[in-house]
Amino acid sequence: MKPAKKTTRNSYFRVTEPCSLQAFLLERLHGISRNAVKSLLTHHQVKVNNAPVTNPTYALNAGDEVVVLHGWVEKPFSSPLLQIVYEDEYLLVVNKHEGLLTIATDRERSRTAYSILKQYIKRNDPSNKLFIVHRLDKDTSGLLLFAKSEEIKNAFQHNWLRVIEDRKYVAVVSGEMEQDEGEIVSWLKENAAYVTYSSKKEGDGQKAVTHYKVISRKNNHTLVELKLETGRKNQIRVHLSDIHHPICGDKKYGSKENPLHRLALHAYKISFRHPATGKLVVLETSIPDKFKKIVS
Repeated sequence: MKPAKKTTRNSYFRVTEPCSLQAFLLERLHGISRNAVKSLLTHHQVKVNNAPVTNPTYALNAGDEVVVLHGWVEKPFSSPLLQIVYEDEYLLVVNKHEGLLTIATDRERSRTAYSILKQYIKRNDPSNKLFIVHRLDKDTSGLLLFAKSEEIKNAFQHNWLRVIEDRKYVAVVSGEMEQDEGEIVSWLKENAAYVTYSSKKEGDGQKAVTHYKVISRKNNHTLVELKLETGRKNQIRVHLSDIHHPICGDKKYGSKENPLHRLALHAYKISFRHPATGKLVVLETSIPDKFKKIVS
């Protein structure tokens, strides 16, 4: 793992074996502290393959080039509503807060994840474009993908089941779930009021499959991990309601309590084969502390 080249302003390194970005920097930047590494990442002073990376657990692969910028850097992106967790020339992945729309509606056009990020990518070049790969409900927090070209957007959307290798959520639900893990299968469709509901009749709507695994249960609540085999509208919310454990705060689908004053659903992990490079990208956020406190 010797530096490929070095200047007075920047340090260039070539990765020879897989490891996390933080571990790599701690080894290569002799004497640097973890706090100093965190500061470099926060201020967008680390690039992997010419794209800024802020996630310390970002997985490096052999052949990747890591650049540390020691001089002046552009003021980093900052928003109280979302954080960038991964960015390269093709993609942008953010951790969206609850209460923020993915895209504009008739009632809200400016305060959306899309509008915030579109303004960000256009500050260097007004011709830059942004495309939505998938959406999260307004009241759901977590990882959200955007593409910087229509080609990359289509590569995801037209090959979703092949490109996406893992996609997981966590939720706090009412009651203590009886089974440690299980599978929920139904066919989903909307009624005239745009409320999604389940049918057990095969072919009566879009097939939806949700796998669940209990993380912990206490105080008449359960913290549960959910893995999507399909990605239908409101799928998790409907399926948990179907088994009589609605998500806390989900009045639309039967919850009668709201201890966190929000929908207790968070998209916390996604891994995918990068459509342009073919490399595996694994991104994960922490489970919200408020979720864990409910069952502690």
